[in-house]
Amino acid sequence: MVYHQPDNGEVLKRAEMALLACPTGSIGTRSKQDLKPAIAAFPELVEDNVYFCGYASPNSYGAASYFIQRPQGNVLVDSPRFAKHLVKRLQEIGGIATMFLTHKDDIADHQKFHHHFGCRRIIHEADARGIEAEDILDGDETIELDEELAAVPVPGHTRGHVVLLYRDKFLFSGDHLAWSDNRDGLIAFRSVAWYSWREQTQSMKKLLNLRFEWVLPGHGRRAHLPANDMRQNLVHCIEWMKKVS
Repeated sequence: MVYHQPDNGEVLKRAEMALLACPTGSIGTRSKQDLKPAIAAFPELVEDNVYFCGYASPNSYGAASYFIQRPQGNVLVDSPRFAKHLVKRLQEIGGIATMFLTHKDDIADHQKFHHHFGCRRIIHEADARGIEAEDILDGDETIELDEELAAVPVPGHTRGHVVLLYRDKFLFSGDHLAWSDNRDGLIAFRSVAWYSWREQTQSMKKLLNLRFEWVLPGHGRRAHLPANDMRQNLVHCIEWMKKVS
């Protein structure tokens, strides 16, 4: 919802960033604008070396995607649009070594990113049908990808949904978990539990064993809380999920 037109430089820049990020091209301008500052703003820093990509794709239902810049190989979490400005910028900051796909809904232009960067793609076998990924995860146990990254299978939204934990601080939650302003807390989306709401509720409990301060979802708002507060919020979310049929 637009409450008023942008009336200063920073608000205008944010509006132009929204224009670039919009998956359906539904945001426009009345006159020609210089979009260079907005283009240069993506990928947008979240914290530390973690970035929000913008440039959402309609083929991923407008899902958010994220980028981790690290010396041992950069990671793209889920797929944005293969937009030339974004691709150029990602190339400038080291390219992509690994593409982690949380589930089958948010893969968008994964093939184009793979062909351009030569990145290896990771997805769970239960969601891998029709996706030519290089690394296929299996089972329901946590998988340590390296000393910083852990993949945690959390069936519910889809059978093969997996969240990615980075440095015990950032949880890339796909469509499993997000923040809700309406509930003022963490939430799962009952209406899109395509595989099983019961399984999603059960798999949510796995996250109680993890430590993280950020929830970075594909859909919904991000959350940033101290780790202990995040865990307590997750407990409340699970209690709420048990009551929802």
